Amino acid sequence: MSFTLEPVGHVRGGRVEAVDDDWGASRARIELDPARFGPEALFGLSDFSHAEIVFVFDQITPDQITTGARRPRGREDWPLVGIFAQRGRNRPNRLGVSVCRVIAVDGLTIEVEGLDAIDGTPVLDIKPVMGEFLPRGAVRQPAWATELMEGYW
Repeated sequence: MSFTLEPVGHVRGGRVEAVDDDWGASRARIELDPARFGPEALFGLSDFSHAEIVFVFDQITPDQITTGARRPRGREDWPLVGIFAQRGRNRPNRLGVSVCRVIAVDGLTIEVEGLDAIDGTPVLDIKPVMGEFLPRGAVRQPAWATELMEGYW
């Protein structure tokens, strides 16, 4: 079974290269496709502090995709973990998901902060972040993941 997805919009501005760290202060815009949407598609989004953005790592080529295990960032001191136990961009379906701060909504444009996607990235979906969808209970993760994320945001 396969699916065909069309971007709802694209990332504009922000970073032009996918550098691993310091995404927290990165500001960008998400511009919806005016051929498919009117401003009403974003009505009410400005009432939320954060949005979850689903996007495509469109610059990853088929030969870069990992389906097995690898060491995150190629670090020999970190364990060999499966692609589904990490958030690397070389994923089988090349999907990225990021929670970012909503700065402003204007017409078909959302200004966001902390989106770890680069200029031109296709956006597949935008969802408001609601507290009730956040994890229930404590979040557990291995030490290597905490170390990896120290400089990410």
